[in-house]
Amino acid sequence: MNFRVLIVEDEPAIREMVAFALERAGFQYREAETAGAAQVAIADEQPDLILLDWMLPDMTGIDLARRIKKDELSAAIPVIMLTARGEEEDKIRGLDAGADDYVTKPFSPRELVARIKAVLRRSRGEEADQVLEVEGLMLDPVGHRVSVGGEALEMGPTEFRLLHFFMTHPERVFSRSRLLDSVWGRNVYVEERTVDVHIRRLRKALSAHGHDRLIQTVRGAGYRFSTQV
Repeated sequence: MNFRVLIVEDEPAIREMVAFALERAGFQYREAETAGAAQVAIADEQPDLILLDWMLPDMTGIDLARRIKKDELSAAIPVIMLTARGEEEDKIRGLDAGADDYVTKPFSPRELVARIKAVLRRSRGEEADQVLEVEGLMLDPVGHRVSVGGEALEMGPTEFRLLHFFMTHPERVFSRSRLLDSVWGRNVYVEERTVDVHIRRLRKALSAHGHDRLIQTVRGAGYRFSTQV
């Protein structure tokens, strides 16, 4: 899976260094210089992890972390605090605000990437292996199988990844560009209409038992996976 990291940092040099390290490690990333821009980015494209600077021009990272953890739509997103504050009391304040880890500046890019991977393993490891089930449609990410009532459904690897993404992000509308980034990866250059082709193939694979209705087209916006009409 291509993990998306939101870098919330107002110092350009640090953002550039972190972005370079993330890109080399195969992560996708988005940048925000302020707490306000970070909140917009989280609502627009929910990241898998947030790197959050302690001191921001419009709000402290502590306050933003509390807001992130209070919002049910973002509460599960792991947060790593980035700060020059190295005192134990400050670390405790960051963790009490909901941060999952704490990295003190200056830090090495390799250490940061290792900490990110460790947090993602803790927060998503069990979830990534979990068998998903919606209205009798079952997806086993470990066995790479999709079935309905014990009957296996045949589908290609891209359709499998697309279905897995939808089933782990239900009731949300995703644009074609977001699906390309999340399922194909930001470094893969394909046209947006490619999404439509694979959506049709996925629906065809699900149609035998009527589960194609779960993949819904939202005119002018994209697609969503929903049990609601």
